[in-house]
Amino acid sequence: MSSNINATSPHLEAALQAVLDRGKTGVSITAYYRGKLIAHGTAGYADVSEKRPVDEKTLFPVFSVTKGITALAAYIQADRGLLNLQDPIPKYWPEFAVDGKENITIEDALSHRAGIPQMLDGVTLELMADWNWMIRQVAAPTPKFIPGTANAYHVLVWGWIVGEVVRRTDPKSRPFGQFVAEEICEPLGVKDLYFGVPDSELSRVATLSGGNEMFLEDTYNTSPIAVFPGSDVHNLKVVRQACDPGAGAIGNTPAIARVFVMVTEEGELDGARLLSENYVRGMTRFRQKPP
Repeated sequence: MSSNINATSPHLEAALQAVLDRGKTGVSITAYYRGKLIAHGTAGYADVSEKRPVDEKTLFPVFSVTKGITALAAYIQADRGLLNLQDPIPKYWPEFAVDGKENITIEDALSHRAGIPQMLDGVTLELMADWNWMIRQVAAPTPKFIPGTANAYHVLVWGWIVGEVVRRTDPKSRPFGQFVAEEICEPLGVKDLYFGVPDSELSRVATLSGGNEMFLEDTYNTSPIAVFPGSDVHNLKVVRQACDPGAGAIGNTPAIARVFVMVTEEGELDGARLLSENYVRGMTRFRQKPP
């Protein structure tokens, strides 16, 4: 077995070794059952070229797992009565009400039915890291289909749509990353989850490899090559430090697990309630019947 495996049980150690044997270079796992931590382990390398091992401090880009955290932020605002998921987005973001987007609801956006999955013309990594530029551009496109009538995965723009609604309904008008830190991470005791990694923590981020191609036809240009969410892009400092609420969160597995375990535990974990049971059930309701 590899000498670079740390696990809470022999069974987990064997499972991690099997993952490495299948060609993965580094892995971390954290498992809960009924609100209690039951397993944790790390294996392999966070950076193969430097022989830097995966350990308790390693941070991983989690790509679209980010969307679950951002959706949680929106539901927290709804639970507090600061927004209504059935309301049109322009009620909170008037600039959004142009070119056929006047009636797109927050729920349409959350369920990928907003009709604007396309990434923005002229976007670069530096512009994607500029929140104000992204918000101005996200408010501008014309829908590709009538909002609310179909699903199309809003790979990247989803995050800024939902994130800006959260920001605009926050009485403190905090940047979205700060909202997550103060309203989700702090109550749960989560320290290693970032929407923009500070300089002091950059050395902890795992170096990615591969994943630079879209294997499906990108009809709506949701992920143009300039900002494609693969290793070539997500290994860059400008991306690791950007606030991308749809695909850019970076954290370790204990941090990510605690956030989602809170949801599975009906909105409360270790005495910290972030969401009412009613809104937890609302998160799992079907928005559109399967064909």
